[in-house]
Amino acid sequence: MLSHDRIWAAIDALAARYKLSPSGLARRAGLDPTTFNKSKRAANDGRPRWPSTESIAKIVEATGSSMDEFVGLMRGTSLEPRIPKMMTVPLLGLAEAGAGGFFDDAGFPVGQGWDEISLPATNDETVYALEVSGQSMMPLYRDGDIVIVSPSASIRRGDRVVVKTREGEVMAKILQRRTARTIELASVNPDYPDRQFAVDEIEWIARILWASQ
Repeated sequence: MLSHDRIWAAIDALAARYKLSPSGLARRAGLDPTTFNKSKRAANDGRPRWPSTESIAKIVEATGSSMDEFVGLMRGTSLEPRIPKMMTVPLLGLAEAGAGGFFDDAGFPVGQGWDEISLPATNDETVYALEVSGQSMMPLYRDGDIVIVSPSASIRRGDRVVVKTREGEVMAKILQRRTARTIELASVNPDYPDRQFAVDEIEWIARILWASQ
């Protein structure tokens, strides 16, 4: 039977099955890390708060599981997890990404010096991985986290993005506003300032799909 308690139990069970905490599961799916916190499961007046179908679809995709597996967890039945298909993608340190020779003008990986990392397979063959360095994306991404980037994915306001300027600066920010003339980027960490650039100052911008901690 579909119930509030069973859906949240299935989310917890999916996280445990893939050796993640609920917040780690949210991060892997590209969601706010507090999305599945216990405090988010009921409103202030005690009414049950249900997870969105979008967030459920994202955690299923991010773990390489299936809706059948999730429904099985929700029903309390014992289904063996489907072994996800894997793909190998290029990996580069965010600090190295500002150097020349690693990207073409559209932000696709080229050249030598890339490492590799295995990830659950995706239909987007243009994805690559960047290893976060520094504290500018705390608390969302920590030093050493891996962000999965797609230069071909569509980008909307509020998306997390990696941006490279024509001067070689590379940063991970949130797209706040984009017009024909300017791009405004918000910082997750309040200790770091928001940034604004003229469009012709930006070499490329790519969307962060999810992160692997």
